[in-house]
Amino acid sequence: MRDSAKTGDVLVQVKDLKMYFPINTGLFRRHTGDVKAVDGISFDILAGETLGLVGESGCGKSTVGRALLRLYELTAGSVTIDGEDIATLDAEALRTKRPTMQMVFQDPQASLNPRMTVAAIIAEPLDEHTRLTAKEKLARVYELMDAVGLNRAFANRYPHAFSGGQRQRIGIARALALNPKFIVCDEPIAALDVSIQAQVVNLLEDLQEKLGLTYLFISHDLSMVRHIADRVAVMYLGRIAELSPRDDLYAEPLHPYAKALLSAVPEPDPSLENKRERIILQGDVPSPSNPPKGCNFCTRCPEAFPLCHEVKPDLHQVRPGRFVACHLFPADNQTQSAGHTGAVKSVEAKEHNQQGER
Repeated sequence: MRDSAKTGDVLVQVKDLKMYFPINTGLFRRHTGDVKAVDGISFDILAGETLGLVGESGCGKSTVGRALLRLYELTAGSVTIDGEDIATLDAEALRTKRPTMQMVFQDPQASLNPRMTVAAIIAEPLDEHTRLTAKEKLARVYELMDAVGLNRAFANRYPHAFSGGQRQRIGIARALALNPKFIVCDEPIAALDVSIQAQVVNLLEDLQEKLGLTYLFISHDLSMVRHIADRVAVMYLGRIAELSPRDDLYAEPLHPYAKALLSAVPEPDPSLENKRERIILQGDVPSPSNPPKGCNFCTRCPEAFPLCHEVKPDLHQVRPGRFVACHLFPADNQTQSAGHTGAVKSVEAKEHNQQGER
C-alpha cells in the first residue's frame, strides 16, 4: 500500500454525477424523456484503495465506470481525478490526462483487436502517448507481459490463440502500459471460468501492492468483491443505496436493498446456510426513464412508510464511515463528505489485518 493511502489522500472525487440518455421518438425524433442511468451520486476513492461497486444488472454500475473516465460526456456533476476535474477538460487536455486513468473491460475477446498481435495491442497506448523507439517499446511490452504472467514467446500471437484468462491478462497489461494511477475494472472476471476468476483477482491485488494502484472494481459477484474491496458501494436504479467499509457491510447491511442483495450470497458452511433467511423482493425494478417519486426503492422495499414515497433520501452518514440513503436511519451529527471517513477507516483496518497475517 502506498504511503498516500495511509494519510488518506483522495485520488478520485465524484460529486452529484448524473448520466442521462435522451429518449427520442416519432418521425421527427422528438425528445420525450431521459433514461436516468446515473442519477446524482457522490463518493471518494482514496489513493491505493479498492472501492467495490455492486448491484443488479441495469443499475448503472458500468455507466459510472465509463463516466469516471469520460468515455461518456457527463450530463451533470464533477469527477476530479488527481486534482483535475475531467468534466471541464478540453480534448487536448483530456488526451494528456488519459495515461493516469485506464480501464479493464468485461469481455476480453471483444475488447482486443483480433487483427493485432499481443505485442501490438499492449504497445498501442505507447504509440499514442509516448515517443519511445521500437526497441524501447518492445522492452516495455516484455516487461508488462512478465508483470501479468504471460510468456514473452507469445508476443507475436493473436488474441484468438489465448484462453479467456490469458486474454484478460493482455487487457490488464495494456491498461498498465502508461503507468496509470487509477484503473476502472468493469466486471473483469464476469466472462471468465470460475477456476480462472480467482487468479485474475489475485493478479490485480498483487499489481496494486507493487504499483500503488487505485481501483474502482465493478462486479455483480458479491463474494469476489468481499475478497478484493476495501469499501463497497451498493447501487440501485442509478443511485447509491449504501456505502460502507467491506467488513461492516457484509456483517451488518443497513439499507433494505443491501440486506436483500447480501442475503442471496451463498454461504459455504451448510449449517449456516440452512439457518440463513433469504429476502425475496416483490415486484420488478422500475424503469430508469420513470423512477418512482421519493426513494427509488420504495416500490419494492418491505420496510417502506409514507415518507419514502414522497421524499428522496440523500446519502448521509449514519455511523462512523457508513453512509446510507434511507429514511429509516437518522444522520450522524458528525457527518463528513460522502465516503471519505469510511475510506480512511477501511484502509487502516486492511493494513492492520495485513500486519496480523504477517
